[in-house]
Amino acid sequence: MSSSFIFSQSKISIEGLVYDMFDDPVPYSSIGISKKNIGASATEDGSFSFFVSKKELMDTLKVSSIGYETYKINVQDFLKLKEKKIVLKDKITKLKEISIQSSKSIVKNALKKLKTNTLSSKHALGMLYRRWSVEDKICRFFIEQYIDVVDRGPSSSIYGFKIRHNRTSSDYRFVKNLQNKHSLQYMEWNNPLRKGISLGAYKWKKIKDTNYDDDDIVVIKGSKKNGNFITLYIGLNAAKIYRLDMFKTHKEGTSMDAIYVYKNNNEKKLYLSYHKREYTFQVKTPEHIKRIMTQTGKKPKPFVPVAYRHEVFVLNLDNNSKTTKSKGDEYNQRDMTLYKLDYDQHFWNNLSLPPETKFYQKNREELEGLFDVPIETQFKYSNSN
Repeated sequence: MSSSFIFSQSKISIEGLVYDMFDDPVPYSSIGISKKNIGASATEDGSFSFFVSKKELMDTLKVSSIGYETYKINVQDFLKLKEKKIVLKDKITKLKEISIQSSKSIVKNALKKLKTNTLSSKHALGMLYRRWSVEDKICRFFIEQYIDVVDRGPSSSIYGFKIRHNRTSSDYRFVKNLQNKHSLQYMEWNNPLRKGISLGAYKWKKIKDTNYDDDDIVVIKGSKKNGNFITLYIGLNAAKIYRLDMFKTHKEGTSMDAIYVYKNNNEKKLYLSYHKREYTFQVKTPEHIKRIMTQTGKKPKPFVPVAYRHEVFVLNLDNNSKTTKSKGDEYNQRDMTLYKLDYDQHFWNNLSLPPETKFYQKNREELEGLFDVPIETQFKYSNSN
């Protein structure tokens, strides 16, 4: 599969907001064209954006979210709306305790059916991968890549990937910590669905009932005594896992929290739609930083608190196995900043970028606030072309 981004000149923009009846945003909703692999996930703020062609004008736009009734509207009718705001109605679900199995049994069944319920054949994802490098709780560097990822779903492993486009901010880091692999690999390795969940290691408890796209959902949290947890949103009809939230600590000063959101393709198979995580740790203070602190009258710190913040959007899906194959970048693993590509401003100007999330805005504002330089200016002067 060649790079599958969509140019705005030949496409029609579908953008709007998803709210509930109390005028609050509904995060991570699935918005798409029924029976086609076209659409997007709403951000945590309920905003969404993607492109369609004239062929989809008479199709149905479908909006689904956990806890709400599915909303449908003709694409052409949606475009005629003055206010592109979709209001979802609550759908109250109260499952009878006698009608469901134990929480642990539900999780076990969902994991057993993971391969059946997900898109486990080889498929290609057009992925927008963002990573922010944080020092002393301030964002100091940003890298953004568009990647073709050949995947086989959470029951297996990523088959391969090819970085198509790359851009970075100015580099204001003091500690240039490099990962041994591309961050995409860490996204895969940290996903409990891919690694395998040890059922006996957690205490499982149902925390609420809800629904998603006409499927009754039970939300089950697995907890450990050390505070680590995994929360699964599981559909009871087919035992599908629609979402996973997690938090874990490794050692003192090291922790990670993450979200993995999955959506149905046109064949009702789940695939990754959105991911967010933050990994915090600490590194030894470099000697030159210690010297600077001493010269300015400050007491040198033995360690610097650092973090990586990640946000991933899957913008395109190609599930034609005949056109998907590994691209080769996976054979030369290194930190994602070490992949050098020319900056193609035309590509980024015409890519169907998702709306800015609060998570994105927070990082951008921290980065721009260091020297009052807008991110677009940093892109312009910090990348080769």
